[in-house]
Amino acid sequence: MTTKYNSPPLSFKEKVGYGMGDMASNFYMGFFSLFLLYYYTDVYGISAAAAATMLLVTKIIDAVSDPAMGLIADRTTTKWGKYRPYLLWMAIPYALLGYLLFLGPEFGDTGKLIFAYITYSLIMLAYTAINVPYSGLMAVIHPQSGERTKAAQYRFIFASVGSLVVGASAKPLVDYLGGGDELLGFRLTIILFAILSVAVFWYTFAVTRERVTPKKHESSIKEDFATLLENKSWIILVFTGIFVVVGLVARFASIAYYTKYYMGDDGTNIFLWMDETTLIISCGLIGQLFGALITPKLVTLFEKHKLMFSINLIHALLLFFAFTISPDNLALTIIVHTLGIITFGIAITLLFTMYTDCVEYGEWKTGNNSAGLTVSASMFSLKFGSAVGGALPGFILAAFGFIANETQTPESIEGIRYMFNILPGVFFLLSAILILFYKIDRAQLTQIENDLAERRN
Repeated sequence: MTTKYNSPPLSFKEKVGYGMGDMASNFYMGFFSLFLLYYYTDVYGISAAAAATMLLVTKIIDAVSDPAMGLIADRTTTKWGKYRPYLLWMAIPYALLGYLLFLGPEFGDTGKLIFAYITYSLIMLAYTAINVPYSGLMAVIHPQSGERTKAAQYRFIFASVGSLVVGASAKPLVDYLGGGDELLGFRLTIILFAILSVAVFWYTFAVTRERVTPKKHESSIKEDFATLLENKSWIILVFTGIFVVVGLVARFASIAYYTKYYMGDDGTNIFLWMDETTLIISCGLIGQLFGALITPKLVTLFEKHKLMFSINLIHALLLFFAFTISPDNLALTIIVHTLGIITFGIAITLLFTMYTDCVEYGEWKTGNNSAGLTVSASMFSLKFGSAVGGALPGFILAAFGFIANETQTPESIEGIRYMFNILPGVFFLLSAILILFYKIDRAQLTQIENDLAERRN
């Protein structure tokens, strides 16, 4: 059984425009995932344990701000729609607060830590205010799941491009612009990414449209939350998302330490402008781009949750194998890392299409489309996973006696190996097991879309 929709398929221009919004986000979030913990410990001079604690404690704010932003967006009414306006309004505050994060004033040990708490909390609030509506936009950009899957594909293609640009250029830019002063280099590099972010967010606002117009939101906040918690598949997806993101960010946050202290990367260029660290990061992110590209084809062949199980299991096994690779085997390290990040590219693309499936399931059951709340609560899970993934390596470094910019003991080297390979591998394995309990399959989704299409028409 098929359903006819009043809306034509998304144009190439709109899919590209929507996708570029996540590229703008990843100019910052990719930068933070790869270099923020390193910046705090090896550049700004905050201890590993203190930085890790800060990354976790600040998530308390997100527990309130993310759902609150979703509720606000769901109840927003403008001539531009519910979700698009925030791309216009919040781009400049987002850019300015990103710069503030890397300002690096000399306040003493306590002052530096307080400054880190304040600036990191502010940039995460700005990220919430722009990215929750951006994610909610995908649920209303088209009424058909297949078109939303295409939008998600372009989203994560351009997210991968954004991360790739950061991975391939950030460290060389820091070295070049700083002229040996890493603090200055980070400060000037983030200015470039801030300007790019504003321009791209505004372009996304200009070329996208909201085609699904839900009925006026009449349910109470309490009813919205109650409906969300009744959606068992959404709950499974939230925790799966946490585990996937913890695994990825823990590995990304560990790369600079692994290459510097275990593999002996001294910053010498080994391929074009890239040292070992930049080359490993870049190859992995090319793999993520490839994973996003092939996801729609894979979705036509396999059930989404079964595909999610398989690729996360493969990623876990790759990381357990990576623990055995010797420090001088750069080629094998790159191959295994790249294969793993290909699976992540598939997983993260699937994750957000499955979130929008949960939005439609909720509307099908209750009559209310709460895309903002559904996706915002999901975004909190991803941000929480990102914080945990960024913090756990810091705790491991502290536990194994790591001292920044010193020759490491065998114990601290072992800790770095565990945090780069075994730790993320465990979380990918957990995500593979958990997603087996997800219930929305292709047959049910087809029925949901048919029923909703009749109601909307």
